[in-house]
Amino acid sequence: MEIIAAYGFIFIIIAVVFGLYMTWGVGANDLANAMGTSVGAGAVTVKQAICIAVVFEFLGAVLAGGHVTTTIRKGIVDPSAIINEPQILVYGMLASLLAAAVWLTIASAKGWPVSTTHSIVGAIVGFAIVGIGIDAVNWDKIIKVVASWIISPLVGGTISFLLVISIRKLILNTDNPLGNAKKYAPGYVFLVGFIISLVTLFKGLKHLEMDLSIWASFLVAVCIGGLVAFLGWLLIRRIKFDENPDRRSHFAGVEKVFTPLMLFTACSMAFAHGSNDVANGIGPLAAVFSIVNSGGEVMQQAPLPLWILLIGGGGIVLGLVTLGYRVMLTVGKKITELTPSRGFCAELGAAVTVVLASRTGIPVSTTHILVGAVFGVGLARGVGALDLRVVLNIIISWVVTLPAGGIMAAFFFFTLKGIFG
Repeated sequence: MEIIAAYGFIFIIIAVVFGLYMTWGVGANDLANAMGTSVGAGAVTVKQAICIAVVFEFLGAVLAGGHVTTTIRKGIVDPSAIINEPQILVYGMLASLLAAAVWLTIASAKGWPVSTTHSIVGAIVGFAIVGIGIDAVNWDKIIKVVASWIISPLVGGTISFLLVISIRKLILNTDNPLGNAKKYAPGYVFLVGFIISLVTLFKGLKHLEMDLSIWASFLVAVCIGGLVAFLGWLLIRRIKFDENPDRRSHFAGVEKVFTPLMLFTACSMAFAHGSNDVANGIGPLAAVFSIVNSGGEVMQQAPLPLWILLIGGGGIVLGLVTLGYRVMLTVGKKITELTPSRGFCAELGAAVTVVLASRTGIPVSTTHILVGAVFGVGLARGVGALDLRVVLNIIISWVVTLPAGGIMAAFFFFTLKGIFG
């Protein structure tokens, strides 16, 4: 307790700095997950992608980022064994932030789309094993998180695969592909606005004290979906098409229809990513703040201050702007060839999966989901449409991330303990 009293303010300052560094890493590495498919499909430029992400990543972090944060800061480690040594948990959370941030910096510079969730969860487990004991890790929660890393890309890939099949049945394999694209595209965009807003309204705004009933949430979501569909219809009307199209021109026209619609999926993916991945950076920061603010209580139920969410959103945005383009090119260009219609399916499938997962409080990997969604889109065209070597390299980088985060966290934990102990 004496150490908390003596160094509490310094711990908070360090936590804010490390939290910003970590969320910068989240933005720098996970821009690929939010924007890579839009850029890869040619729907938006890198600059446009960054502008979209700046707004909607921040909104997702602030409006819907509270649920997963609770899991990261309190669900992975049981601190009951160190009730009388709260500084141990402070050292551990600071070490976890720094370890995950350093690994993300290395991965981003190399262009590897690693999982920021892997990074922080692995770091927290690494600190807990050496700092508290192996029994302090909530292995049931870890099993659920690991299961989500397998299940969530399968869900994202399945949704994207089904979306591609539906577009093929309703639009591409018909006698009038262009006409049907104009007819059905607003319906697809309605799904974007409806699903993202509905899941967010159900559970995402409680920390803003906005608790709507189920029916009110449905009504608001329908209105938002209708507005998005109307905006999509207006954008489609502005597109100029070949007045006497042949079959090939029909297919080119279909892709023209889906190009502006990817703006909506890009926004939804950025929002979904911000709602889930902000927790990776600010969960440990929130834990340090609550311990110091309570004078050393490690088991208290503290509300998540809004200013911490703002720091998380700001850090992600900074990372997007500075280094995010490297990883974006890997996901958007190298796994499979993307067109606007395929990219639309990948982003919508991934966004729905991420937002659903963030509302359940499970810190899933956005990287896994997006790669799974792109994989599903490619699989709809056959295995030959996928570059399996790129997929294998990505999976290897995922496997390395967990032990890398854990080992570095253990090192930084003993370093901080030596400095302040």
